[in-house]
Amino acid sequence: MERDPITTGEAAVVDDVELEEVVRTLRDFDPNGSRFAGVFRETFDQLYDGQRTGRYRWDQLFKTEKTHYGTLVEINLQREFQFADGQILDYSIANIEVDCKYSFRDGGWMLPPECWDRLIMVASANDKLSTWSVGVVRVSEANRKSSVNRDGKSTLSLEGRHAVRWVFRDADFPPNVLLQLPQEAVDAIYSHRTGQARLDELFRQAQGRLIHRNTIATVAQQQDYMKRIRYNGGSRSNLQAEGYLILGGDYKTHRDLASEFAVPVPDQGEVISFRVVSTDRTDPAAVALGGGYWRGALSGELSTTAAPRLPTV
Repeated sequence: MERDPITTGEAAVVDDVELEEVVRTLRDFDPNGSRFAGVFRETFDQLYDGQRTGRYRWDQLFKTEKTHYGTLVEINLQREFQFADGQILDYSIANIEVDCKYSFRDGGWMLPPECWDRLIMVASANDKLSTWSVGVVRVSEANRKSSVNRDGKSTLSLEGRHAVRWVFRDADFPPNVLLQLPQEAVDAIYSHRTGQARLDELFRQAQGRLIHRNTIATVAQQQDYMKRIRYNGGSRSNLQAEGYLILGGDYKTHRDLASEFAVPVPDQGEVISFRVVSTDRTDPAAVALGGGYWRGALSGELSTTAAPRLPTV
């Protein structure tokens, strides 16, 4: 995402005590941005409704659905952070009235007359880039465009965009794996008729990548989609002969194994698949598992032995 030449806006708002208090409160609520990031990820997935529709891209949505994303973000942020209702605007944060405005296009926030001379929390997110931004700015006569549309709404001027005090700017949220894979890999996944076969192919095509449970739901399109990963007929047993391990972030033993195999460690609600090959204990990369020693397969290296069974959790 292209960054504005000025990203903090500190010089423009140094005397705005209310703005500083709202920014401080938001940072206290979410010091590392993980809660905001989770809201944006979940809201995209909520709108795609992939388990029922199979959709996973912004351009697959109807125009009315795209418009609804901003409303869902406002609702989901309030649920996550328990913001009180404002008397005039959306929220009351630290007893200060704050409106929430979302735009898919950075800088495209539409400002109704009721928020002029008041604070707004501006937000944007891009699922393709897996980035999001949240900032606070006071809408003034000097930093909004003088022209208004037929609904009486205006937008921030260039000066107004530069005056935004960014709480987080171009931060990351959990990626949509289906948007990161080459199109031929996605085509291979969706070439299969059954949810189980599509899921097996997902783990082949996306090996070494963290896969969120919502992606699994989208690919499987079944009610019991997480069961489709397990042994006894699921992807773990289906791909075992090909040398695949599938680790889940809900289990500490799996997270520990991910660290030992030097692959990305899945968080709760995430899994990761990768191939292993048999080795011996003298191998510096050897990991003891299932009564033998294993290491991650190199690119293009064939797995000639079935992967070991993961420990019971």
